[in-house]
Amino acid sequence: MSEPLAHSGGHSLVDHLQSVAALAGRFAYAWDAVRGSASWVTLAGKWHDLGKYRSGFQRYVRLDEDVHIEHPVTGRKKTHSAAGALWAMQQLEQQHGAPGKLAARVLAYLIAGHHAGLADWESDLAVRLSNADSAQELQDALDALPPQAILDAGDFVPDLKAIPGGKEGFALWVRMLFSCLVDADFLDTEAHFDAGRPARRSGFSTLTQMHQAFNAWMAALPVRDTPVNALRADILRQCRARAAGKPGFFSLTVPTGGGKTLSSLAFALEHAQQHGQRRVIYAIPYTSIIEQTADVFRNVLAALGEEVLVEHHSQAESDPQAETARSRLACENWDAPLIVTTNVQLFESLFAAKTSRCRKLHRIAGSVIVLDEAQQLPPAFLQPILDVLNLLVAHYGVTVLLCTATQPALASTAYFDANKNLRGLKNVREIITDPDALFAALNRVRVQLPTDWNAPTPWEEVAAQLTAEDCVLAIVSTRKAARTLHGLMPPGTLHLSALMCGAHRQAVIAQIKERLRAKREGRDLEPLRVVSTQLVEAGVDMDFPVVYRALAGLDSIAQAAGRCNREGLLAGKGRVVVFVPPEPPPKGALRKAAQACVSTLHGRQADPLARPLFERYFREFYYTQALDAHAIVDKLKVEPRTLAVQFRSAAEAFRLIDDEDSASVVVRYAAQHDEIEKLLRILATEGPQRWLMRKLQRYTVSIPQREANAMLARGDLTLAMPGLYALQDTDNLYSNILGLMADDKLYNPIGFAL
Repeated sequence: MSEPLAHSGGHSLVDHLQSVAALAGRFAYAWDAVRGSASWVTLAGKWHDLGKYRSGFQRYVRLDEDVHIEHPVTGRKKTHSAAGALWAMQQLEQQHGAPGKLAARVLAYLIAGHHAGLADWESDLAVRLSNADSAQELQDALDALPPQAILDAGDFVPDLKAIPGGKEGFALWVRMLFSCLVDADFLDTEAHFDAGRPARRSGFSTLTQMHQAFNAWMAALPVRDTPVNALRADILRQCRARAAGKPGFFSLTVPTGGGKTLSSLAFALEHAQQHGQRRVIYAIPYTSIIEQTADVFRNVLAALGEEVLVEHHSQAESDPQAETARSRLACENWDAPLIVTTNVQLFESLFAAKTSRCRKLHRIAGSVIVLDEAQQLPPAFLQPILDVLNLLVAHYGVTVLLCTATQPALASTAYFDANKNLRGLKNVREIITDPDALFAALNRVRVQLPTDWNAPTPWEEVAAQLTAEDCVLAIVSTRKAARTLHGLMPPGTLHLSALMCGAHRQAVIAQIKERLRAKREGRDLEPLRVVSTQLVEAGVDMDFPVVYRALAGLDSIAQAAGRCNREGLLAGKGRVVVFVPPEPPPKGALRKAAQACVSTLHGRQADPLARPLFERYFREFYYTQALDAHAIVDKLKVEPRTLAVQFRSAAEAFRLIDDEDSASVVVRYAAQHDEIEKLLRILATEGPQRWLMRKLQRYTVSIPQREANAMLARGDLTLAMPGLYALQDTDNLYSNILGLMADDKLYNPIGFAL
């Protein structure tokens, strides 16, 4: 009989099981060298594909590279993930009695879910493992006489008392183990399928190299002698000095324009160096501005070459039922020391059940996480987010830096109504010695509030006021508002929103910055007017003399003010005008933020951006919200007698974009037309690969799935791969001014305001 295979192309099954076991164990040992987590996932790796020994699977594995993926195919006995789960339950009960039977459920979660994802125990996995098909799957595998070295549990001793964080940490621990298993499985499979393919990259620079390159770049940076730059230098100095502090929670409270981006990276690199942490993860609230921060870092680290970081924001993700071998292997695994990503990717991964999202989770352990604009943490998920951050810091060697101009109220809070209580972050250390003095020194604007908070200003009147200005930025809260206002403005007005792909936004932002520079130097006498969504409020360094901001949360108004007189070069103060737009912000958090802002500022004559106001604003804002609106905490509570957890239900409920699925669309941006065509041809011929998906991100736009379905039906889109669409190559579907053109419904869907 021929040797059993794990995959087509002659991939030995026993070699695969042993390799995955060793690699998964190594991944777990990196974050838990004491409590024995590696032994759990090593055993899971050895047994995860036990079901592939069954003769039905072996007949078909030689025919198709996709046959190892578990989705139903009529007449093909190729399911295999239940066998190892059942074997674990039998073996551990035989060897360790009732405690072993209970502990085996941890392995069952991992093994049975390594294709379909982590399941709910009671309603899903327990039922599946008790049916006759699963029992037959195990029997078929055992009938094939797998090697005893594979079947043997060795000296494994299950110890549920050693779980990081105890019962409160059980769900995260299982997801960490699952991540180790899935990444190891994918990497070994990828190595087999790509054995004859030349490497696309030689490897990323180390954190040590990045730290050295960063310091060299900063030392050589020519800096004008201005009061603002002197303050920035002091902020940088304090960040470097406080990096010696032991890992844990830190906050960096700096006004917009204070140089947070580079100072926070300086802290992260220095801290990681001093404490042996493995990577820096820089998380940003908006997909639409991630390119700006990534490009700043690439520029600073340019001496190390092009591949210094992984920029990860794409939502492209295939349905498990539509997966291919290539789509599974192409999912991101954060294998670089510097990651620039979004809150959506970071936090949905921390609560994920799908293999594609969970894969990178174990790489978060032992990292420095920088939460840029920490005030943007979504209130409906605030409690589970704070809980998981506390666990990461306490048990997984993580440091978290909360980086913002408007520190939210994230300390523990108790109210008479216990449902409003907040379990906050523990022992947060502020980096800046005297934030109040710093805010006073960096006060460069005068804010003009509405005289009547209940009287909206028509768009035509807003447009007239903007047209009267020579150099002005207007920020509104939705895509629809941006297009409406832009349509009323004179020709030549620039537009920014997330309906423009990243490369397009990058080009427009570069144009704006160059024109601002030229106007300061007297080289540009034409009016410069920009209408944007709030994507410019984080990570985009612009310096306008006048900024208009549609009514929003107080933190958003502060961010808008940070685009005004940023360098302090005006003779007087910059002017920030807050106006009440004709339409309120979308329902939900944006509207409640605006209401909390009005409540905080109503009747106030003094500085509306005074630092003490923000704690009052955030407390009021959070009090109006359910801070665990989808009961994530309850879903992830473990039932001690059965180890039952609702993994899948929690993951499905944890959707930061208002519970609406998004679709990633590769657009036809004219300035990069040939590059986009080349990448799409490679995708069509070679299938998805991580390097390719990373490049395509720059040319994608996220829209609601329902709109993608409608455009697909009209023939405006094609399916480039499962989970990723391509816009047809026609001039009327993508504007070089406005971006993706579609029905009005697209411009203001809930959760897609940028």
